[in-house]
Amino acid sequence: MTARVCYGGTFDPVHLGHLAIATAVADVLSAPVHLLPAADPPHRPAPGASAEQRALMLDLAVGCDPRLRVDRRELYRGGPSYTVDTVRELRAELGREAPLVWVLGIDSLRQLDTWHHWRELFDHAHLLGVERPGAPVGADWLQQHAPAVAAELGRRRREPAALVRSAAGGFAELAIRPLRPESATEVRARIADGRDWQALLPPAVTRFILQQGLYGTAGAGAGV
Repeated sequence: MTARVCYGGTFDPVHLGHLAIATAVADVLSAPVHLLPAADPPHRPAPGASAEQRALMLDLAVGCDPRLRVDRRELYRGGPSYTVDTVRELRAELGREAPLVWVLGIDSLRQLDTWHHWRELFDHAHLLGVERPGAPVGADWLQQHAPAVAAELGRRRREPAALVRSAAGGFAELAIRPLRPESATEVRARIADGRDWQALLPPAVTRFILQQGLYGTAGAGAGV
């Protein structure tokens, strides 16, 4: 049975680091990765682009890569965009036996215990933590930064490939090589400061940002 692999986030904007994570996960798990833009993430500041604009940028970034897909379900659901609601919905669609893997950056695990009904996530899905700059794989970093989360995840640890052999309940970590430095915060900061930012994004996404005048780029080369 093919696993459903989901990678959620604001993607504000989607950058090459996001794509490196998604394609690495797809290759390791031998399953397509569904990217889910969040509509109203309660644990993050308001996004700089609308939900539909962020989804359109994902469409452009994914292009024709068969390993990647865009899932807009969180855009069309009312209320806050809680991950637990999404995995409940996915589990109802997939049935009890299908493997479901939720991908997130290891840095996000620092706040996992503040997420809505976070322990219930494991009733419906596995978690796969992906290495990010400053957030390496391994138990030591997590124990130092989020001991309550580390205690919960420690008993659930598996190898990444093992996640697709059962429905839910596990946790694994994945190192990314090469580890890419991009972040959406850095992209927005570079735009605001007038520094180079286009090299951090897929060209089609760069063109869309300029055409739409997003993140303060209005009038800055809309025909690029």
